[in-house]
Amino acid sequence: MDVGLKRELEQKVYAGERLDRADGEALYASDDLAWLGRLAHHVRTEKNGDRVMFNVNRHLNLTNVCSASCAYCSFQRKPGEKDAYTMRVEQAVAKALEMKDEQLTELHIVNGLHPTLPWRYYPRVLKELKQALPNVKLKAFTATEVQWFEKISGLTADAILDELMEAGLESLTGGGAEIFDWEVRQHIVDHACHWEDWSRIHRLAHSKGLRTPSTMLYGHIEEPRHRVDHVLRLRELQDETGGFTVFIPLRYQHDFHDSADGKIRNRIQARTTMASPAESLKTFAVSRLMLDNFDHIKCFWVMHGLSLAQLSLNFGVDDLDGSVVEYKITHDADSYGTPNTMHRDDLLHLIWDAGFTPVERDTRYQVVREYGPPVGLAERRSEPQQVWA
Repeated sequence: MDVGLKRELEQKVYAGERLDRADGEALYASDDLAWLGRLAHHVRTEKNGDRVMFNVNRHLNLTNVCSASCAYCSFQRKPGEKDAYTMRVEQAVAKALEMKDEQLTELHIVNGLHPTLPWRYYPRVLKELKQALPNVKLKAFTATEVQWFEKISGLTADAILDELMEAGLESLTGGGAEIFDWEVRQHIVDHACHWEDWSRIHRLAHSKGLRTPSTMLYGHIEEPRHRVDHVLRLRELQDETGGFTVFIPLRYQHDFHDSADGKIRNRIQARTTMASPAESLKTFAVSRLMLDNFDHIKCFWVMHGLSLAQLSLNFGVDDLDGSVVEYKITHDADSYGTPNTMHRDDLLHLIWDAGFTPVERDTRYQVVREYGPPVGLAERRSEPQQVWA
């Protein structure tokens, strides 16, 4: 990068000035990862100090049967495939109750677009889960699912959200975003929910008092300019509604091995390489620098690995998601090597080991509990430490 441009970008960041599209593309073009990290860490520290948020949650995927066949997705199954499944309401409740004794605070529910499951199934699941776990927040359904509910029910998104909220919905999830730019999206997405509908549904959710996360799937066929375009759309919508809680870059995964049947369902794998750790750190840093109106940037440790998750805390990240439990969308694809579950103590030590202060949060990013700062280096050296790999 030109020295003058580098100095200009640094001055803008330290002055708190908003970066534009050209700035974002220039940041991605830089090969000075340490410099990018320093800038992003400055912004992260200005917003959140040395605090790292996490929650105790459980993912529930009610069904993997899906009418869509998105090019990157290894989770979806068609009706009749031997490993296709759909949970009965009672099964979903039983799975959720498995973590009752761990002071669970959130259920995260994402599913396939089931071609024959009736709309009424979905609010009923939420009602039953809320009755079984009244103090647990329900974060459920992508904007893509809400648009699917419009199709199968004949209702508007407005009426759908009202009914889901009455059943206990606290937040939508951020999925279905992938990459918004049509130049890329038309090659990877096989459903009808694109930027216009994704933004419409989140805007509507925000108007009803819901606060929602947002995501971006990176490291496949997109280019850095598409990532910049993606975050600028989110930044503009956040200017309008203020309803996003967090931005979550999600690392695209190859099908190294499908744990269920050995099939390769990822149709773009042959012409893609997964993002390297350095590219992931750059994506976190640039996202933090561009999204000046977002309070939080999350590293979803399941898709990045525990060591990179720790490193990301020095590249703009201040949230590590939660205990997760059985995240089938990634683990069904590649058996990536991350654990299925991280308990509260695991997350605390992961954050302390990286030199930060853990803060347990709820779905709306309200503080549940603040923990003490990390132990000093001299004291840590006095006894063996767990290594996170």
